Amino acid sequence: MSGGDIEFHPVVAALYDPVQWYFERVQAPNHREYLAAGLEGRILEIGLGTGSMIPYYENSLEHGASLHGLEPDPTMRQRARETIADSTVDMALVSGRGESLPYETDAFDYVVECGVFCSVPSMEPMLAEIARVLRDDGEFRFLDHVRSDGPIGRSQDLLTPLWRRIGGNCHLNRRLRPLIERSEHLALAEFDRPTIGYWPVREFARGTATPSE
Repeated sequence: MSGGDIEFHPVVAALYDPVQWYFERVQAPNHREYLAAGLEGRILEIGLGTGSMIPYYENSLEHGASLHGLEPDPTMRQRARETIADSTVDMALVSGRGESLPYETDAFDYVVECGVFCSVPSMEPMLAEIARVLRDDGEFRFLDHVRSDGPIGRSQDLLTPLWRRIGGNCHLNRRLRPLIERSEHLALAEFDRPTIGYWPVREFARGTATPSE
């Protein structure tokens, strides 16, 4: 996701699945299973991309669950539709932005995010919107790459301006945990920081948060 009224990154969309092949086949499965485990009720995935979570929803959704997907980029959205069509999953897929979710307040039991915070213009409005659409007993689940500490983090700082230009506004150096901890809208419930990938995308933030009381 990125700035502007229309999201359109056809080159990124075309290269996304081939570039992510090793990550998706070898590194990501356990973490995507974590995001999808035991989902029930009404579920929203923000930033569906090409639909990488769809196979995990197939294996984990409880009976009667209602699945919704949001993706602003039309090229990504079309690829996601193709992934959904090849699956047993029924998903209501719409265009929209995480900073202004087109849903009513208290609409969902779960909100899922994977690899979206790195590329939105500002993370704070998206966190507020996630809290708004979650029910009081709902849960937000996230997995996103974040800035490393030390020399690796400093190298990510240096590379990020170029990386944003070629990667659809993707930032290598964002920090998710402190943002959630400072949020007036969400309370951090679980947090882990696994090393999944290789430089320059190396460490990830994985966890859950719930609406603040």
